[in-house]
Amino acid sequence: MLRLPNYPMVRYDLPMATQDESRLRPVSSRQNSLVKELRKACRQFEPTQEGAVAIEGARLMDEAIRSGLRFQAVFFSESGRVHASRLLPQISANVECIFLPDDVFASAVATETPQGVAALVKVKPVRLEEILDDASDDLLMVATAGVQDPGNLGTIIRSAEAFAAGAVLLGEKTASHFNPKVIRASAGSVFREPVIRFPLSDAIKLLKTYDFSIIASSSHKGKPLEDADMTGRVALVIGNEGAGLPSEVLAQADELVAIPHSPKVESLNAGIAASILLYEAARQRAGKPARAGKGK
Repeated sequence: MLRLPNYPMVRYDLPMATQDESRLRPVSSRQNSLVKELRKACRQFEPTQEGAVAIEGARLMDEAIRSGLRFQAVFFSESGRVHASRLLPQISANVECIFLPDDVFASAVATETPQGVAALVKVKPVRLEEILDDASDDLLMVATAGVQDPGNLGTIIRSAEAFAAGAVLLGEKTASHFNPKVIRASAGSVFREPVIRFPLSDAIKLLKTYDFSIIASSSHKGKPLEDADMTGRVALVIGNEGAGLPSEVLAQADELVAIPHSPKVESLNAGIAASILLYEAARQRAGKPARAGKGK
């Protein structure tokens, strides 16, 4: 009778762990301190005591790595382990890497259909005064007054980076830029574009001491956008999606501009309006010198 060699059985249905994946520390408890910190960061929309905010999804992980952010901890679910072999080599070896059951991971993050990867990342705080002290003669800023929709705010931050705005100032009743929906809508721009919460009236007063022109947006009233001069030091102020800008902000503005559009549409949403204003400012700056007399 022919005897076959007794070869060991090989399982081909399970991927072999890479050397980097050996960093993953299995955690099964929802009460684990880092899991609880992730859960809190996903829901409170503010930095944790460690100064970290929550991000979720492979795309935002890529943006955080590209932006050079410091990671406090990274979390993978069972079904999200596929991301580990690509992401872990790009993350510092001293970062805590947690491997969670799918149900524990889902209990900690904000999305209904999670991709299986999340992290706590540290965002460097920025002060408005520091930006203004180093301001060029053609610095462009964006300020928001009561922009509450996370998608709109994320779009504003993304467009601010795209069109080289120096910072985005968040006035009263504006959504938190640490809201996961804002972070996703910004497509990672929130990691790179300076975003500062500041009482809007105080911010405008401070900007004027640095010789900024304050241009407020309006749905129908004001100078047509193509006639407005947006060169030099300019701060664009964007209002609430429904109510627009408060009267006290309008009173502080140097100029009121409107984006011409069909009267069939009552108004543009805040994200679209800000993007159009930022594009026009960038277009003018590419072809026109700064106004005479501008600059500190």
